[in-house]
Amino acid sequence: MRQSFLDTHRQLLRKWRKAMDLIGPGDMEPHFIDAIKAVESLDISGDWIDLGSGAGFPGIALGSYHPQIHLTMVESRQKRATFLKQIILRTKIPNITIICDRTENITQKFDGVISRAYKPPLEYLEDAKRLLKPNGTAICLLGDQPNLVIPAEWKIQEQLRYSVSDGYRQRWSLTLASE
Repeated sequence: MRQSFLDTHRQLLRKWRKAMDLIGPGDMEPHFIDAIKAVESLDISGDWIDLGSGAGFPGIALGSYHPQIHLTMVESRQKRATFLKQIILRTKIPNITIICDRTENITQKFDGVISRAYKPPLEYLEDAKRLLKPNGTAICLLGDQPNLVIPAEWKIQEQLRYSVSDGYRQRWSLTLASE
């Protein structure tokens, strides 16, 4: 089932990528590999949100690998939100909802927040702080050598380094230290 979701995502991305400016030129497979490796080993539950969902990375993989969660994917650009809705329509992934809106307008609280290339990490963490329930998790997807000092209000729960076609990436799972 998971593979058919990802195959449909690939198929639609191949068809729509240029018209929608979804990803840059070149091989699209590294985007899938990165998204899958970033989310497949997460131990998560509850309500999650993917900010700036764009071409569906990592949200489609997250929802596919974790059918026990409910995922809200937020994309402010109508064209990209339409693309994401087509993926959900064709795959019938039952645990993903697409919202076309700005993250500033989201008032619901979530158990977890994730994003890939939505904003610089510190700005992303500010949005995550606003959107998280107590004891919620923010997932930061970073390069191999992140030059990032985590604000004192956050505590790193887990760090994972994983390989991708052009090197390595890191996934940091964070919670608010005061929680």
